[in-house]
Amino acid sequence: MSEQFDVVVIGAGPGGYVAAIRAAQLGLKTAIVEKQWMGGVCLNVGCIPSKALLRNAELAHILRERGKEFGFSFENLQLDYSVAVKRSRQVSDRLVKGIGFLMKKNNISVFMGTAKLTGPHTVAVSDKDGKTTELSTKNIIIATGASSAVPAAWKVDGEKIVTYWEAILQEKLPKSVIVIGSGAIGVEFSTIWNAYGVDVTIVEMLPRIVPLEDEEISAELEKAFKKRGIKILAGHKVETVESSASGVRVTVSANGENKTLEAEQALVAIGFRPNSKGLGLEELGVKISERGFIEINERMQTNLPHIYAIGDVTGKLMLAHVGSAMGILAAEAIAGQEVHPLHYEMMPRATYCQPQIASFGLTEAQAKERGYQVKIGRFPFQANGKALGLGDYTGWVKLVIDEKYGEILGAAMIGPEVTELLPELTLAQMMELTPAEIARNVHAHPTLSEALMEAAHSAEGQAIHI
Repeated sequence: MSEQFDVVVIGAGPGGYVAAIRAAQLGLKTAIVEKQWMGGVCLNVGCIPSKALLRNAELAHILRERGKEFGFSFENLQLDYSVAVKRSRQVSDRLVKGIGFLMKKNNISVFMGTAKLTGPHTVAVSDKDGKTTELSTKNIIIATGASSAVPAAWKVDGEKIVTYWEAILQEKLPKSVIVIGSGAIGVEFSTIWNAYGVDVTIVEMLPRIVPLEDEEISAELEKAFKKRGIKILAGHKVETVESSASGVRVTVSANGENKTLEAEQALVAIGFRPNSKGLGLEELGVKISERGFIEINERMQTNLPHIYAIGDVTGKLMLAHVGSAMGILAAEAIAGQEVHPLHYEMMPRATYCQPQIASFGLTEAQAKERGYQVKIGRFPFQANGKALGLGDYTGWVKLVIDEKYGEILGAAMIGPEVTELLPELTLAQMMELTPAEIARNVHAHPTLSEALMEAAHSAEGQAIHI
């Protein structure tokens, strides 16, 4: 006889394990199924270990390039990248163990194996030894995430041609890398490798790097990257990616002309595809888009009301914190609680390259396209005392405001630790505060957060320090 549950969550990444915890907190008998590792990609080979590597990269850059500025020098500086990778694994392992503890604390049953829906209310879990366990459940939450999208002709071998997965685990640095794609993964790995002296070339098909960000962000980041020696080929389409005797050969085209790039390694970072195949969803009639994303409503329900989907597999916004928010909402919906729909456009977006990028809401161009009368509040970190003290003052804060009502439509920031400055702005937007109220809120001095206050003053036409 199969075990009975109120909720079975498939996938233990930031969406799935958070959904399971919230469901258990609400008194629902909960199980979670994971085929590989607790914490999913994010904790194991994604956002967490990459931040540890980025911290090492920050220090490496200071030691290699800015020692004179800070008053120290080395006769024989040695940087051991393998130690950085090992430290990143320790950080990851610690958090993964923490997820296991949280499952026990909340009495969540954990099943390691591959899940398949064998009926509207049954999930079969096959473990690594071939043993199958059947779970019966009233509700199912799909949280299976997404995988790197790689054209079939580009043969990822894990050594010369890699995705983020192999890149984050390798302990040996390549001498040169071609990074294909300039989204978060592309620019973060470019930051890491460049800091250790790797020759980095970024190839981006669209006209500018980080193409989903404000145009001014793209320009500022390109300037900062070029200053560091990172080569950028924006507006270039990759035609072929092939292994060669010495590494890789990448053919790119622009304006009708082809050129060949060679390096020791190529990182493919052009996007993701949902992990929706093989779950048995099609057999049950769950609606899936042409691109493979599971279709959901505001309550995270599929067209079968007891089957929910959250996170990257839905394609709403592929960010760990969005998946977690979706997981909480799904659990609360199952428990019959009142839920508030998520406004994906207003979700915080953070990229941890150097300088960091943080944004939410509409860009200036998007706001104008939608017919808003826009006013801009901005403040440069060059005029911020804390940034100057840190020796990290590239970039600025930019607020996008509806001139008619003072509504905050969005923000774009690039500079020191700007990812930590987002919550004040997203909270202000959610609570319908205006720039005048942000400006009136007293900010501690000296802090980086003063840049938000100063940008708000600027939007009100009352700039203090510029």
